[in-house]
Amino acid sequence: MSTIPTPDQLRRAPKAVLHDHLDGGVRPETVIELAAEQGYSGLPTADVDDLRTWFKRGANRHDLTLYLETFAHTVGVMQTKDALERVSAECAQDLADDGVVYAEVRFAPEQHVEQGLTLDEVVQSVVRGFEIGSAGRNIKVGTLCTAMRTAARSLEIAELAVRHRDEGVVGFDIAGAEKGYPPTQHLDAFQYVQRENFHATIHAGEAFGLPSIWEAIQWCGAERLGHGVRVRDDITVHDDGHVTMGRLAEFIRDRRIPLELCPSSNVHTGVAPTIAEHPIKLLRDLRFRVTLNTDNRLMSDCSMTSEMQALVDAFSWSLADMQWLTINAMKSAFIHFDERLRLIDGVIKPRYAMLEAESI
Repeated sequence: MSTIPTPDQLRRAPKAVLHDHLDGGVRPETVIELAAEQGYSGLPTADVDDLRTWFKRGANRHDLTLYLETFAHTVGVMQTKDALERVSAECAQDLADDGVVYAEVRFAPEQHVEQGLTLDEVVQSVVRGFEIGSAGRNIKVGTLCTAMRTAARSLEIAELAVRHRDEGVVGFDIAGAEKGYPPTQHLDAFQYVQRENFHATIHAGEAFGLPSIWEAIQWCGAERLGHGVRVRDDITVHDDGHVTMGRLAEFIRDRRIPLELCPSSNVHTGVAPTIAEHPIKLLRDLRFRVTLNTDNRLMSDCSMTSEMQALVDAFSWSLADMQWLTINAMKSAFIHFDERLRLIDGVIKPRYAMLEAESI
C-alpha cells in the first residue's frame, strides 16, 4: 500500500513535464520589468499581484480561443535576445525549484521576430537561456519548436527545429486554435520531421475532438498527443461500471501513445468542469500512457507540485501514482533511450523510494 503524499513530499518529489509553454510561464514581475525596458505599453497593470490575478482571471474563461488571448502580453515582451534568454533561464530555474528533473518546454519561434530577430537567433537565445538557468541545478531542459497552426510557416519551423537538434531542440509541435485548423494542413512539415528521424508531438484533442486526434496520429505520425484528453469521447462507461472503447481509443492505448494531460488548464479552457471530473482518473484506471503537465504556469497559476496536489485532493492518489506518472513522462521524452534510463533508474526511482521510506 503506497503512501498518500504530504504537501512537503509532493514538493520534494522528482517530476518530469512534457507540456509546458515558455510564454505561458513567465514571471509576472519579469513581464512588468521587460515591458518597462522595451517601452511596451499594452499591460493592463504594472502591479505584480494585480497582473498575476489578471492573467489567471483572463485565462479562466472556459474557452481556448479566449484563453490564448492573454499570451499577447507575454509574447509582446519576448522580442529581443536578452528578453528571450532571461525568460528561458528563469523558466529553467522555476521548474528546478519545483522539483522538476526533466522538462520539455515549447514555444513558437515565429512569434518572436517582430523586432528583427531571425528564427535562428530566437532559438539560439532560448536554448542559451535554458543552459544558463539549468547550470548547477538538477534539471535537464529540452526545447520543442512549435509552429502556429493558424499560419503557414510549419515546414519552415520544422526545418528550424531539425537544424538545431544537436543544440538542445528535441522535437517539433503545432499549436494554436484547434477548430478549423486540422493537423493535415501541415502534413508536409510532419513528413519532413519523419524523414529526418526527428520527433513530433501535436496539440490535438483539447478544444476539438476525435477527428483532430485521428489526423494527428494516422496522417501526421504524432508520437505524443498534446492534451489528447478528448480521447474520452471514444470511451463509454456503462451504468454497471464496465467500459467499452472505440477503435481509436483502443489504438492509442495499445500503441502506448502518450497523453500530455494538463488538468488545471483543461478546467480553465472548459474541457472539464472540475479536476474531480477530469478524465485523467478514468484514463489512468484504463492504463493509458498518462502524463501530468502544467501547460501554462502563469495563466493557470499552477506548478507541477500543485497539479500533483490537485490529483491527491480529488482522487487520493498516492506516491506510487505520482511515480507512475513521472516514469510515464520519462519513457515518452524525446531524448535518447540511455538518457531516459539514467533519469528513471538513477534519479526518479531512488528518490521516490526515499519518500516512501519516510512513511514506514
